[in-house]
Amino acid sequence: MTTATETVTGHRICPLCESACGLLLELDGRSIVRVAPNPDDVMSAGHSCAKGLGLGRIEGDPDRIRTPLLRTPGGGFREATWDEAFAEIERRLPEFVVGDPGSCAVYHGNPAAHHLDATFYLGELIGAVGTRNVYSPASVDTWPKNLAHMLLYGTGLGLSLPDLDRTDHLLILGSNPMVSNGSTVTAPGMHHRLQALRERGGTLVVVDPVRTRTAEVADLHVPIRPGTDALFLLGVLSVIAAEGLARPDRVPDVVDGLDEVLALAREFTPDAVAEACGIDAALIRTVARGFAGASAAVAHSRIGTCMQEFGTLANWLVEVLTIVTGNLDRPGGAMFSLPAAGGQNTWPVTRPPTLMFDRWRSRVRGLPEAMGELPAVCFAEEILTPGPGRTRALITLAGNPARSLPNSGAIEEALGALEFMVSVDCYVNETTRHADVILPPPPVTTRGHHDVTLSHFQIRNVARYTRPLQGLADGELAEWQILLRLAAIAKGTPHRAVEELDDEVAAVAARRAAKLAGCEPERAAEATAGRRGPERLLDLRLRSGPYGDRFGLDPGGLTLAVLEDNPDGIDHGPLEPRLPEVLRTPDGRIDLVPEMITADLPRLRSSLTRTPPDLLLINRRQRRGMNSWLHNALPQPDGGQSALLMGPHDAAERGLVDGDRVAVASRVTTVSAELRIDDALRSGVVSMPHGWGHDGPGLRTSRSASVPGSNYNALVDDTTDLEALTASPIFNGVAVTVTRTSEEHP
Repeated sequence: MTTATETVTGHRICPLCESACGLLLELDGRSIVRVAPNPDDVMSAGHSCAKGLGLGRIEGDPDRIRTPLLRTPGGGFREATWDEAFAEIERRLPEFVVGDPGSCAVYHGNPAAHHLDATFYLGELIGAVGTRNVYSPASVDTWPKNLAHMLLYGTGLGLSLPDLDRTDHLLILGSNPMVSNGSTVTAPGMHHRLQALRERGGTLVVVDPVRTRTAEVADLHVPIRPGTDALFLLGVLSVIAAEGLARPDRVPDVVDGLDEVLALAREFTPDAVAEACGIDAALIRTVARGFAGASAAVAHSRIGTCMQEFGTLANWLVEVLTIVTGNLDRPGGAMFSLPAAGGQNTWPVTRPPTLMFDRWRSRVRGLPEAMGELPAVCFAEEILTPGPGRTRALITLAGNPARSLPNSGAIEEALGALEFMVSVDCYVNETTRHADVILPPPPVTTRGHHDVTLSHFQIRNVARYTRPLQGLADGELAEWQILLRLAAIAKGTPHRAVEELDDEVAAVAARRAAKLAGCEPERAAEATAGRRGPERLLDLRLRSGPYGDRFGLDPGGLTLAVLEDNPDGIDHGPLEPRLPEVLRTPDGRIDLVPEMITADLPRLRSSLTRTPPDLLLINRRQRRGMNSWLHNALPQPDGGQSALLMGPHDAAERGLVDGDRVAVASRVTTVSAELRIDDALRSGVVSMPHGWGHDGPGLRTSRSASVPGSNYNALVDDTTDLEALTASPIFNGVAVTVTRTSEEHP
């Protein structure tokens, strides 16, 4: 660590997205003055995107909150001490925990998943509050993929991964990794990896309504109509079934239902699905034959397939395609990581395990839980609908539901109706402006980092840790300390020492780790006794993980100290076959035709005869953006970055020209946007990025508020248009009309 007057260069794993690139930071006192990619990082090897290189500006943003804020009677905020802030929470929070159990909800945003503090201590807070009303963006953009994997492999986190560096044929659906840098796949430097695929004679096929940057470098671009990926994949599978292209000889012997799933696909011939997909039947046959004929092939799907009407079906079929062609659990196909800190796909399981889906339902509409959370579409109605159990208080952690969830108007109305709200956040944004207390997290340079969650998505088995570069300054609290203080208040023991609470958490973790390592709990506790906070919990996880030293029983094994001595990381090699031990299904097998999913096929079949709307709105990625929270620190090059993109044919039909101000209307509301003509979009499709709309009173994000952009999320329905199995909102394929306007529609 460094004092406030030293200059130091240190390692840092970027905490901004799933690529988790290795960086080198130069600090002058407490300021980051230089950020560079780490050429020696075992995973990223010198790659970083614009977001990572902007980490200094993010940390040094003058609009960041650095002192707790309390709401004033006039509706503004005043700076407060930590004691004042926690005293206000102690005065008001217990009413919603003790007096009305479950009436306090918790929302955690994506940034929380990239820090050890929330990874290890958020559960303590949720347990102390005693609520089932927990929300995150996962139910907006990931749940259909999680559910498909749960039903096939037994866990929603231990996903199958594309073995990008060894495949000969890569099929990408609903993803633009040249811009996003990957999602539910940790593979920094995607442009290098895709280039390497081409250089070794491999093939890249991209299925996307837009000729994205990734599609531009592909061998084949399939410009599909939004929301029809499941039909397309069934068309591909029908060719494989009809032409005998399946590879049962390469299908693992733990797979059941191979013949049944091919039989289900037969009726969805390319000729039957082509019109609905908006592509030629011959193109579907070409994709099928190319994929099935490759020596090693893998399909990868992401947000575009998750945020649509048939999301679970589409993500199930991605896995089915890989399996029936004999590409599961083999190099170059779909494989499973072996995370150093362990996790859902490494821990022992007693069968039959519990499916982490639909264990309880929401109060108002009875929508199903997944992985401990309710669908985000429940957020507003659980606050606004009267009755027993109504949400009256809210705790947010690193999240902005007012701009991350669908139907922004309803979300903001709900936030305004809360009786009490606490936010752990570094900005007064569209959400936290409604808070009664805002608690600022400390600088990223005060935190150690190991991606416990994202290591499940790594396409190579590496272990990395970067230690804190400096200690906490006066007036700063670690985020894990904040979470434990909030948990203590919720439990009715507000004055217990944080160290004592941390020891209790560590004692539970030590017992679990000892059981995994095959030793006594005392041995695990003693081996990690010199550490506190997240570092102690991480050390317990690493030592009891698949490469761990088992608290001295395997002296050459992994520990946190070993990673501290190797700041560039340790490479444990490429992904290895893990079937059947990786499976966590009730019978330890893979059922290719789970009833929950196949029961949705009739609904998909009925979509073949629909007449599609004239215009469908889809989301788009931006290189310098991460949902809503980087727009202030990393301003976009110009305000048109949130413009509505439309193809020239659609614009001409409506008499629109480049630069027009247009009204974009859905069944929910209307927003205004600048129009830009772009021939990369297929006919009938328009595009906007989400996370914008930085408007309204009380914001303290001066740069983003000066270029507020157009609010995509306001257009998205949170009531009727939902993915049938998971109740996820439909962000891709929103029916809209676009007309010229001179009015501003906020």
